[in-house]
Amino acid sequence: MQSDADSVQAYLAELPQERREIVEAVRAVILEHLPAGFGEGMQYGMIGYYVPLERYPVTYNGQPLGVAALASQKRYLSLYLMGIYGDDGESSWFRERWSESGRKLDMGKSCVRFRRLDDLALDVVGEAIARTSVDDFVAAYERSRVVAPKT
Repeated sequence: MQSDADSVQAYLAELPQERREIVEAVRAVILEHLPAGFGEGMQYGMIGYYVPLERYPVTYNGQPLGVAALASQKRYLSLYLMGIYGDDGESSWFRERWSESGRKLDMGKSCVRFRRLDDLALDVVGEAIARTSVDDFVAAYERSRVVAPKT
């Protein structure tokens, strides 16, 4: 469910206590492993981790480039990991490491869905967050925006 909260603290305050405790625990792991240069704030109605516009202002939609996001949905919680989206090597690494944890992975292209904190391999989440520097993320974004010449 998308929130209209204008700050992370306001977002957390509107969550039911059980959900808030889970989100705060995942948020703590993200913040502990988030490389220097990324920011935290509200994006698209959820807690976002992004390249600030001061660092990279030329985005396709004028919004900061989001590397991760954390949200409370109607039936589950979501952790979006854009640092592994679109990179087959990173995606394979993530799925392998998650498998080693023994936990079941419920994931789309970038979205890990979970209901309880125990559903997450928090060490793998921390590693995934730490693996993407601002420079690498911006470079990947720029590569994705290059249009291949028509043949």
